[in-house]
Amino acid sequence: MIDFTQFGVVDIIDILLVCLIIYQAFKIIRGTAAMSIFIGIIVFYFIFLLVKELQMTLLSALLGQIMSVGVLALFIVFQQEIRRFLLRLGSRYANFRWLAGLFGKRSKGMSLPCLDELTHACRKMSETKTGALIVLARSSSLDTFAETGDAIDAVVSRRLIEHIFFKNAPLHDGAMIIVSERVAAARCTLPISDNPNIPAHYGMRHRAAVGISEQTDALVLVVSEETGEISVVQGGKIQKINSITELRLAIESGMKW
Repeated sequence: MIDFTQFGVVDIIDILLVCLIIYQAFKIIRGTAAMSIFIGIIVFYFIFLLVKELQMTLLSALLGQIMSVGVLALFIVFQQEIRRFLLRLGSRYANFRWLAGLFGKRSKGMSLPCLDELTHACRKMSETKTGALIVLARSSSLDTFAETGDAIDAVVSRRLIEHIFFKNAPLHDGAMIIVSERVAAARCTLPISDNPNIPAHYGMRHRAAVGISEQTDALVLVVSEETGEISVVQGGKIQKINSITELRLAIESGMKW
């Protein structure tokens, strides 16, 4: 236990760091099935500390044996959440984006010609109820996901996007990945989110969009095949778009960092 007679600055920092770790873990697993397990582990740990302080030898020894293998159990139970955390951590610091910000070198977002082509294509597909899933790369590398599809490497244009997602086109089934304002690949496979809080009326396109946005910092555009509704997904959150102007603003703000 903490000795309050010798409580100093280091102890305060220690407590704050523990609180930060717990908070970050809570953010990652919030809304998933692992949340209940996480709460159970926290409760179990505090029970273990209480039993140890009360000097209940037998029960303390039993719980201690369970705690000794607890780390391995945590890696098994939370393997998806740990992987997601490491992916987020790596994508956040891999290209030293925070360091570039200190020197005023920030992304200015998408150029107007590319933005026009993209928004016009989304509007047309929304009107014709053509399903589409478009991933816009930011700082995170999407090479792993692009390799699951067919490489294209072409300039972004409304005609190209509409032809790729045309219902009978060979590349329509899957996601399009745009990197540095060029269509890098199409028919790509994305990870499906297991978040139970995603509304039931959203289909696999939206779940795939949430999945890739949970693992990377990409901005994802989704056009519903059933309703023609346009959505923007980032950071695991789905934003319904009501107009093309709103779509432009969402892309402009989302592509800046």
